[in-house]
Amino acid sequence: MSVTTPAWVQDAIFYQIFPDRFATSAALQAQKPHHLETWSSPPTAHGFKGGDLLGVVEQLDHLDALGVNAIYFCPIFQSAANHRYHTHDYFHVDPILGGDDAFKTLLATAHARGIRVVLDGVFNHASRGFYYFNHALENGKDSPYLDWFTFTKFPLHAYDDGQQGYAAWWNLKALPKLNTYNPQVREYLMRVGEYWIAQGIDGWRLDVPEEIDDDSFWQEFRARVKAKNPDAYIVGEIWHRADRWLQGDQFDAVMNYQFTRAALSFCVGKKHAANDLVSDSYGQIVNADAAAFADMLEQTQSWYPAAITYAQMNLLDSHDTARFLSIAQGDTNALKLAWLAMFTYPGAPTIYYGDEIGMTGGRDPDCRRGMEWAQDKWDSDLFETAQKFIALRKKYRALRRPGQYTRLYARGAAYIFARQWQDETILVALNADNAPLGLDLNIGAILPEGARVVNEWHGDSQLVTRGHISIHVPARTGAVWSNAI
Repeated sequence: MSVTTPAWVQDAIFYQIFPDRFATSAALQAQKPHHLETWSSPPTAHGFKGGDLLGVVEQLDHLDALGVNAIYFCPIFQSAANHRYHTHDYFHVDPILGGDDAFKTLLATAHARGIRVVLDGVFNHASRGFYYFNHALENGKDSPYLDWFTFTKFPLHAYDDGQQGYAAWWNLKALPKLNTYNPQVREYLMRVGEYWIAQGIDGWRLDVPEEIDDDSFWQEFRARVKAKNPDAYIVGEIWHRADRWLQGDQFDAVMNYQFTRAALSFCVGKKHAANDLVSDSYGQIVNADAAAFADMLEQTQSWYPAAITYAQMNLLDSHDTARFLSIAQGDTNALKLAWLAMFTYPGAPTIYYGDEIGMTGGRDPDCRRGMEWAQDKWDSDLFETAQKFIALRKKYRALRRPGQYTRLYARGAAYIFARQWQDETILVALNADNAPLGLDLNIGAILPEGARVVNEWHGDSQLVTRGHISIHVPARTGAVWSNAI
């Protein structure tokens, strides 16, 4: 089967937003409920801070300044949970977020700025407030919607301490599993997928889609979504190798947590990580030297067709994990190294809101703090570094197009690789050691004698002489060279 993915994803710089915690608009304050947490207080499991979509609109200048051109939103549909993974109504935006009108404004404004919008689709489970499940709660075994779910006994115990009497995601009472083998349920979810694509969204991020253990469901979902918009992006939250879903007939890509683990292993390492945060978020990571890191990165590329590799959603953290900077115990050099690796690696890089200004946070809900908008509290050096790396990626097609990826050096804590596409060659050096790196690097296999390479950070240049150039990289940092064209 020929594998195709949306071409625009190769150029995407994603920014993940947790809507309740990103920004609020004064225009919506009058319609907000009164019992909200203060913005700067520690987030709680059930409390709402009242972020909204017009607040996002008002902060799009921040995303523009950073260089972002795509947003992945955690769920925005009507829900009784601050994270909105407990869906009540798939066809309407939550009123606390501003409702349908606020989303229309957001979508139009984002698109006018050239920013794509991808929504979170939670289709494996609903919530106790979902109309069809609530119907069964009210009517018990007399409800005509019993086959929308899997019920095992009556009466139902949806709130008390008894066994609930229905199949639920991870056995959580609040998350009744949808029976996707029911043709009516299936059609309902397909219509949800089609509806929001027709409204203009640019794709779907699918929440734990392997919980719908049915290839035909996702094959139909892809066919119907792509019929509405062939350029729609479909990315699944699969935390492991995902060949089953990446054959060209289901998803375009997955969230690349394999890259995340590799970056943590090399740029932070087990000895220097907050290990309880690592184990809570990812299980165990290793201390990876440069050769092991290179092996991890190259192995992941070998798993899938190039069209999928270059559409992967690469990330360093998310709403489901402790923030990278907290795992690294505040080591901003580790974050910068990981960013440089991510922004020069095949696939679409993703920044979790606030990472660019140095926000920290442990496991959820702590990783879902209110965005810090007071610029005197930002780590401006981190923000400028993120800008620099994003600009670098946008500058060179070799960092975005399927081309040649070559390991040039991987010893100790130093990893150097090349990205090539047509007449562009980019050299990337990552030095995770506490000592500076200096060596004569053999690049005769990728650039001809006499070719000129320019240091992207400092502007100095040198010629390839007898197949070599001199590499100098300070401790715990990285460097990039490009061929002068």
